[in-house]
Amino acid sequence: MPFRNLRMTSLRLALILGAGSALTASQLTAAAEWPKPIQTLEQQGLTIHGEFDAPGGLKGYAASVRGQAVAAYVTPDGEHAIVGTLIDAQGQDVSAEPLEQLVDGPKNAELWREMADHHWVRDGDADAPRVVYTFSDPNCPYCRKFWQDAQPWVESGEVQIRHLMVGILKADSLKKAAALLSADNPGGAIAEHYRTGAMPNNEGNDQSEQWVSDNTQTMRDGQLYATPVTFYQDGDGKIHKVMGAPTPDKLRAVMGSAAP
Repeated sequence: MPFRNLRMTSLRLALILGAGSALTASQLTAAAEWPKPIQTLEQQGLTIHGEFDAPGGLKGYAASVRGQAVAAYVTPDGEHAIVGTLIDAQGQDVSAEPLEQLVDGPKNAELWREMADHHWVRDGDADAPRVVYTFSDPNCPYCRKFWQDAQPWVESGEVQIRHLMVGILKADSLKKAAALLSADNPGGAIAEHYRTGAMPNNEGNDQSEQWVSDNTQTMRDGQLYATPVTFYQDGDGKIHKVMGAPTPDKLRAVMGSAAP
């Protein structure tokens, strides 16, 4: 397995931590339920969300850092922790499902509820049965690609995409997003912008800039730092997150079916 697949970008090699690192009494009290190596990781900035069973006598811990899910494994002696990707004989990441359940699942569900109450712009039929939320920056080429790739489902009436416009990529992102939101037909303006790059003949206003700022803050609160970030609900009601322009397989999962 290439090292680039490790979940922590700052830890390209598996990180081995001894249990002897010093912790203050208050820190130990706050994290008393975890083994000492996990307490050490927590003090180094990881958020520990829960534990899960792992092979080989290891104990798995689901964690996150800067919004990115990461797995840690405590050795059978309880004295060391390994941070990174653990694969089985078939090359499958054994932490994928636990991380989805313990880290991403609750956070995604909370964001889903928050996004519904924010200012979003619909692309598609209001009666379309499948709802997809996506954070979009007007300067983001991958947002444009996602918009283009999603059109067969949108035009079929099967999917509605709710764009939460943000301003994070360039200095003029906020102004552009606000201008799109203050257009007479914001949905049409966003579609034309992603189709041709054109901007409406208007400027944003205080209200539209506030909408963009609120959406951007929601992204930051959710520790999401790039666009697009897309959320969808599967048949079991679980909320999933896709970073960047979805691959063909991911796109079908987001849309809930093959292209119409």
